[in-house]
Amino acid sequence: MEKIIDIENIEQIIQENDMVFLYFSTQDCGICTSLLPKLEEMLVSYPKIKSFHIPIDEIPLASGKFSVFTVPTVIVYVDGKEAIREARFISMDTLEEKISKYYSLFFEEPA
Repeated sequence: MEKIIDIENIEQIIQENDMVFLYFSTQDCGICTSLLPKLEEMLVSYPKIKSFHIPIDEIPLASGKFSVFTVPTVIVYVDGKEAIREARFISMDTLEEKISKYYSLFFEEPA
């Protein structure tokens, strides 16, 4: 998962890719730091999703731009539109189920 340090071109990334996965966190959030490797491991099964980590304590404007009020927050854009939003208590099983459904619409079934 690529770390974003400047959100200037994030809108362009969202528009140019079929699926974009954004993970918002803060450094002092224990759940955020433990969830990150789990998300990265899950995303290995979905290689065509562009994934980005946005540390909102380093980029405060990101929380306002994406209406992130709590962390951790996951937002998945499909075809340029927000399709999935999970925040605070994120179930990995539920999140992967939702991602899998969209992924199969745009790409082949995950390996």
